[in-house]
This record gives sequence, structure tokens and C-alpha cells, in this order.
Amino acid sequence: MEKILNMFKELTETHGVVGHEKPVREVMKKYLEPVSDEITYDHLGSIIAVKNGTGPKVMLTSHLDEVGFMVTSITEDGFIKFVGLGGWWEHVLLAQRVQIVTRTGDTIDGVIGSKPPHILQGEQRKKVVSMNDMFIDIGAESKEEAIGFGVRPGDVIAVICPFTVMKNPKYMMAKAWDNRIGCAIVIEVMNRLKNEKLDCSVYGVGAVQEEVGLRGAKTAANTIKPDISFAVDVGIAGDTPGITKTEASSKMGKGPQIVLYDSSLVSHPELRNFVVDIAEEFNIPYQFEALPFGGTDAGATHTSGNGVPSLAVTIATRYIHSHAAVLHYDDFENTVNLFVNVLKRLNNDTVHSIIFS
Repeated sequence: MEKILNMFKELTETHGVVGHEKPVREVMKKYLEPVSDEITYDHLGSIIAVKNGTGPKVMLTSHLDEVGFMVTSITEDGFIKFVGLGGWWEHVLLAQRVQIVTRTGDTIDGVIGSKPPHILQGEQRKKVVSMNDMFIDIGAESKEEAIGFGVRPGDVIAVICPFTVMKNPKYMMAKAWDNRIGCAIVIEVMNRLKNEKLDCSVYGVGAVQEEVGLRGAKTAANTIKPDISFAVDVGIAGDTPGITKTEASSKMGKGPQIVLYDSSLVSHPELRNFVVDIAEEFNIPYQFEALPFGGTDAGATHTSGNGVPSLAVTIATRYIHSHAAVLHYDDFENTVNLFVNVLKRLNNDTVHSIIFS
């Protein structure tokens, strides 16, 4: 388990903001090279690890990118103005620590600030502060000093949260669980299949730019031309105060979420049934999830080529798209176990049955 925890730490603490995923791609490459037959890339920068087998091509996709920010300008007083990369809820931003990543790879610490509530009047105090009214304080006294630090418009900004095993060691906190837990699952699935003879070829993908429109999964799918596709991502955990079962019913530690539908995909029924049957055969716990909003890379892969049966499998996670998220170790193990057994069963006959039933 120590080896896996070290992988979690390296994957989550490495910055890989949308469109600037190379650092975390290199981490994923390090772990995939020993367990893959070949490593390739698409032209947007997604990494594709191949385990060769006979029969159909199966794509197992996680995404490399994490939500973050980009420098848009520097004020004359040396404060940094910024925009979000990916979806942010402005409630979670104020007073949070961040790091600006310069073009040379250096990092500059800062904190997100705004006008203090003590001087706001009336209704202003009740409103959520807009990102447009926030800034980042990097300790510069002027625009010239900030530029001297190496800051330029276009630099990306990542949040800070060390990987932390909590008091209950099954609970783990980190930034970027969305979707470094998916990257870890792809790596470990490839690892456990390394010495297996499969009747399918497995393509383990770390896709770029999921958070801004599932872009890397689309180009990777066009490169691979898969017969079957899975997306591995995070989902909503409904086990915190104030959430009703009708809003989100999944609980952490109770198994992977089989996504019935979201705004990007209605899951392929035969593929979904195939996966559920495998889970039940091997006594792997699972949960169903349905979300009216949000999407996964399966939303891009299922419309690639002439259509690819696709399914999203997610990990119930608390506080996604914030500085610190929490998930449960058992969900990692159960999801890996599920995919290992699914991939062992996929062959020409099963894929033909899934597509043409």
C-alpha cells in the first residue's frame, strides 16, 4: 500500500492545470512505462499507454488536468488578476493559497484576496464575491517587481494542498483528486494486467483538457479508434450534511459509481449491464449514479468515429473543484478490481454482443 500512497502523493501534488498538463503527464508516464508495451501521444498532449492483446481495442481514459487559474494582468501595485480554468464556485476561493507557475517552471506563492467585508456596505456584505473582484497577492510592491519575479500574463495558477492520509487512514485528502484518482486507477489496472494474456488490447489514456470540454479524450479517441470506451473520473458523494438522497445518493467507500447518465452521455445499456454483471459475479460493491449536470470523457469518446459504446465509472468524492477534496481508499481498490475483471472478459464475441444486441 505504501507504493500506491506514494503514487497518490506524486500525482496529486504535481501541478497540471488545464492546458498545461505536461508535468503530471511525465509522472503518469513514469508509472506507465514499466507496465505498458508502448507509450504514444496525440497532438494535444494526451498520453496513451498500450497493452497489446488480440481482438478489440478498449480505451480506459482518465484526465490529467485539474481546475486552476490563469494570470490575465498585473495591477500597477503588483497584484495579480486572473480567470478560472475549469469550473469554480466562487465561495471556495477567498483566502486560499495558490502557486503561480512561470514559463521557466518556477513557482511563486500567493493568496487570493478581495476587498475585506469590514468596509462593505449593506447588501454588498451578503453577496458572493465575484472572481472579477478578486486578486492574488504575491508580496510584490509594484507591477515591475511582479514582472521581475517572473510573472507574465498567460502563466497558470495552481492551488495548494499536500496529500494527506487522514486520522481514519481509508480517508485521503488532496488537491486534484479530480482526476488524479482516475490516473492512478488506469496505472494500477495496467500494472495488474501486465503479465496477463488478454483477448483485447487495452489503451490506458491520460487525457488533457477535460475540464474545458472533454477535448483530449476526443483527439485520443480519434487516434486510437476504440471499439469500447470507459471513462474513469470522480463523482458526487452524497454523504455529507445537507445533501438529500434525491440530490446525490452515493456514499464514499461503498464502491464505484456506475453512471447511468449525465449531461454528456446516456450510458450504453449493454455495456453497463455487462459491467454490472461482472461486479456482481466477483462481489465487487457498486452504486448507480445519475447527474443532470456535468460530464466525463465518455461524453467525447462515445461520439468518435462511427460511435463507440461508452460508460463512465466514477469515485464518490467530497469537495471536488475546490482546494481540498476527500475520497476513500476502498473505492480505488474496488474500481481497479472491477476493471481488471472486465478487461479479462472483453473479446471479439463479447464486444460484438455489446454493440449489436
